[in-house]
Amino acid sequence: MALFNMKAPVEYGEQQEAFEHFLTDFKTSPQETITTALGNITINEDDLSDDYDFMDEDDDAGQQRRRQQRRGAKEPVHKYKLMLQELADRKTNEVVVELDDIHTFEEDLGLELKLVESIEKNTKHYVEILSRAIDKLMPQPTQGLTFKDDVLDVLMSNRAQRNADLVEAAERTADPAMLNEQYPAQLTRRYTLVFKPRTAMSGEPLKALSVRQVRGDHLGHLITIRGIATRVSDVKPIVQVSAYTCDRCGCEIFQPVSDKQYGPLTLCPSKDCKENQAKGQLYPSSRASKFLPFQEVKIQELAEQVPIGQIPRTLTVLCYGTLVRKVHPGDTVDISGIFLPTPYTGFQAMRAGLLTDTYLEAHDVVQHKKAYEDMQIDPLMERRIAKSFQSGNQYEYLAKSIAPEIFGHLDVKKALLLLLVGGVTKEVGDGMRIRGDINICLMGDPGVAKSQLLKYISKVAPRGVYTSGRGSSGVGLTAAVMRDPVTDEMVLEGGALVLADNGICCIDEFDKMDDNDRTAIHEVMEQQTISISKAGISTSLNARTSILAAANPLYGRYNTRLTAVENINLPAALLSRFDVMFLLLDTPTRELDAQLAKHVAYVHMHNKHPDIDTSDGFVFSPAEVRAYVAKARTYRPVLPQNVADYMVKTYVRLRNQHKRNEKKSQNFGHTTPRTLLGIVRLAQALARLQFSNTVKQEDVDEALRLIEASKESLAMDDGNRSGRRGLNASSKIFNLVKGLADSGACRADEMEDEDEDNENEFGVELNLRKVKERVIAKGFTENQWLTALEEYTDLNIWQTTGNGSRLVFIVADDREGSQEL
Repeated sequence: MALFNMKAPVEYGEQQEAFEHFLTDFKTSPQETITTALGNITINEDDLSDDYDFMDEDDDAGQQRRRQQRRGAKEPVHKYKLMLQELADRKTNEVVVELDDIHTFEEDLGLELKLVESIEKNTKHYVEILSRAIDKLMPQPTQGLTFKDDVLDVLMSNRAQRNADLVEAAERTADPAMLNEQYPAQLTRRYTLVFKPRTAMSGEPLKALSVRQVRGDHLGHLITIRGIATRVSDVKPIVQVSAYTCDRCGCEIFQPVSDKQYGPLTLCPSKDCKENQAKGQLYPSSRASKFLPFQEVKIQELAEQVPIGQIPRTLTVLCYGTLVRKVHPGDTVDISGIFLPTPYTGFQAMRAGLLTDTYLEAHDVVQHKKAYEDMQIDPLMERRIAKSFQSGNQYEYLAKSIAPEIFGHLDVKKALLLLLVGGVTKEVGDGMRIRGDINICLMGDPGVAKSQLLKYISKVAPRGVYTSGRGSSGVGLTAAVMRDPVTDEMVLEGGALVLADNGICCIDEFDKMDDNDRTAIHEVMEQQTISISKAGISTSLNARTSILAAANPLYGRYNTRLTAVENINLPAALLSRFDVMFLLLDTPTRELDAQLAKHVAYVHMHNKHPDIDTSDGFVFSPAEVRAYVAKARTYRPVLPQNVADYMVKTYVRLRNQHKRNEKKSQNFGHTTPRTLLGIVRLAQALARLQFSNTVKQEDVDEALRLIEASKESLAMDDGNRSGRRGLNASSKIFNLVKGLADSGACRADEMEDEDEDNENEFGVELNLRKVKERVIAKGFTENQWLTALEEYTDLNIWQTTGNGSRLVFIVADDREGSQEL
């Protein structure tokens, strides 16, 4: 009985010929590539050319050069033919074949070979078919070998030459058996072939799958999976072709390795040893073998992909060749690759029986939130950023664009914006490092949107990690010692603070952490390292992260019968490490409560935030905020001498004010040298927002205003609030101006060099313009400010001098600031 013969569904020979035509004939133009990447937007190159110079207008050679560049940009180029030439010249070691290009090529020629569908359903086999086509079409290098080339280049050249000689000899002698003595194809390929999946199918963009959506139907297919990388192993070499040398006949034996495990050869299978029955012993030759870089990545489902009551699932991703070191722990990525089964090995095989494990062989990695230095800003976003910068109100626009669905908290949002930008990290000549990251703590009553602000910041930051204090231990925050499942060695696995390196770590419910676990954060907040000495591993891990913490007071809500120290109940060593600390109290106010209720109702009705009260309704999206911050972080502002002197005198005044408050038992926050460093960091972040490399005095004033606003909220207790609840607008403005005079802010320029004794004798001179800006920033109208200025001038409490540019505050120190008009 004859066996049933089934015809192959596709003709592999015809498809290989089609691939050869594709590699040699496919054309594309740079202009089309840019247009496709920007969503079919045509951009005139004259508007975006960085090489244009107005001096070239009278230069005929310059105009001719630009004409040739524009003509060259419009001419089509052989994309893959040029890539093969670069491969032959050893300028690149990766061949990326885009399935969109194959689909376009197939449609243009009217082929019906279904190349793209065949690749997507049987990717592993088509990697080999396309590799054969590349080997056949590989051009000769433009330059020969020199003494500067690598040893591997010489080996590759000799092997390719020997294969060509064997092919020529086989054709001359008509002996096809000689072709069996060729080197394996893997030894002569010095490149990694990967496929880039299609971006759209039938006009609709392709969506990435979650780990849970991967089924058995996807085995062998090219699929895209979205997840977060939880664990990334070290890069180690994995053998692809193992080489041996016989001690009797001297033959080289090559063993291609394609499985997870293989048995090394021991006896020489060459023709000489078989004829002589010598049974020569084989010795491995690592120099002649071929190894590939190998890395194992564990990806986990995103939180929004997990169904109710389920735990996140994980999938193993194996990266080879040029795809290693592209994924870091904590990255949200789209990984495209081949979904393949693999049998269990070792003791797991005995326990698993017929079960097999699955993995994804990576072909393409797309980062969702790139690091600031890797981010590329498209021209449309550049123009939008330039437009906001020209208006001069980018600080207000960006602050109001942070979590616009949350009502109010403008000062808090400004501080969070500066947290995203950060100061400048400096490294002194002796190796000492001064951190530039800003730490902020939000302490407040329940229901003031602390957690929502933390969630927003963790999503905007390129590396944002959100964790809760109750569910986090000291080991979970820093690092844990684990056994590597691949190498069975003891390795360190980073916690939340290590995952947030060069990012932001948001810790919610900070007050509910155990004291022993909270002490693990002390070193991170100042030294930005984590020192580990356990299980024979002594090292120091980098944790260059900003800490954004949210906490509740001791009894859930702020207790007005207790002092601020008793309410907050955090150690002073930890509080001093926060640059800014806000106390958000939920105080009933008729006007604010009505505005808040309208805001919340609008968000629920229209599923968006209300129009922000900017001059032109300018609102940044989270991607635009990230792009603006990325551009701002490229600047490294420095302190000029006059600003440094101004900062020194301001710090001395703050210390003096702290000493007075200690005598009156009104102090909460200690003014320490860390306070001065916090002012420097905030001022540098403000200068970065202005795209400036120099810190101005206005930046220092705004940094002082934010710190004063945070301390004012901290010092606010029920006694002060009950006494001021019935005050009118003029009295509130008076209390605000008196606080500015006591703290030394908004001083007139000529008063900077005078002694404090003279100030107490003749009165404190304030800059009227700066005082007005502070009052308006607190929410008062200009009419209320003018009314208060006139009323207290009539009472001889202050006077305006210098043609109305200064305000001389002549109130004695012991006068109560809460007097009613």
